[in-house]
Amino acid sequence: MSLPVQPDKEATQGVFFGLCAYLMWGSFPLFFALFEGIPAWEILIHRVLWSCVFLVGLVSLLRRWTPIRAALAEPRRLGRVLACAVLIGLNWGIYIYAVESRQVFQASLGYFLTPLINVALGVGFLKERMSPLQGVAVALAAVAIGIQLALLGSLPWITLVLATSFGTYGLLRKQVPLDGLSGLFVETLLLFPLGLLAIAWLSASGQSHFMQGDGQTTLLLIASGVITALPLMAFAGAARRLRLATLGFLMYLNPTIQFFIALLIFREPLSPIQLATFVLIWISLAIYSYSAWQQHPRERIA
Repeated sequence: MSLPVQPDKEATQGVFFGLCAYLMWGSFPLFFALFEGIPAWEILIHRVLWSCVFLVGLVSLLRRWTPIRAALAEPRRLGRVLACAVLIGLNWGIYIYAVESRQVFQASLGYFLTPLINVALGVGFLKERMSPLQGVAVALAAVAIGIQLALLGSLPWITLVLATSFGTYGLLRKQVPLDGLSGLFVETLLLFPLGLLAIAWLSASGQSHFMQGDGQTTLLLIASGVITALPLMAFAGAARRLRLATLGFLMYLNPTIQFFIALLIFREPLSPIQLATFVLIWISLAIYSYSAWQQHPRERIA
């Protein structure tokens, strides 16, 4: 009698883990807004270093060293992992800068745009076929960016860099035979020596904010590594229990939370043109989601 209940229990746990992951990712602006007066690139360095340190303990606790040793034993195959590391480092750095400069609307738009960038990259590099509805969705997104460029006179570069860097990261990551946790550890490990050199230079030049005066700043810099790994763990728990369609739906929580943080907490100005851009992106995402729903009927979630 207990067999029919088990899938529901697994799905419930998966949704819980997924909600935790995307709620944490969506709330990142509130955390990085605490680093007032610290350059984004210095926060990025500490995020890389302390993520790596924290992941050493986590990987040891979970006994996940086998795939990591296998990856490190083949240096020739680390090229894509290094490219992933550079892309995710760029993405993190631009995101922190967006929060510090109170341009969270642009960051939110970038993550809304990412699924459509993934479609375009899949067509361009993996020779995947784009359905007519997906073509309409990508075209609408291009129109939205074009509107900002034409009417505001400036390219939303934060949006574009975040979307393309994360989309390209996903494209390369699919070609790396490592799970999320192991992959993130190897990526941060490859950046670790550069991070140490940068910290040494900052300390020697007297520009470092680590262990200087305010203990709260030091704790925040260390915590930046921990909060990087925690949502990834929750996401891994969700991915093991949920269908891709459900994960794809939950993914939109992240930029939605960021949007409302920018609007209600940071009080960022939202011009009618920017709002029109968001509306076009939301429409394109609705078309894209409907297209994915039609293509994968077995993954429909009640």
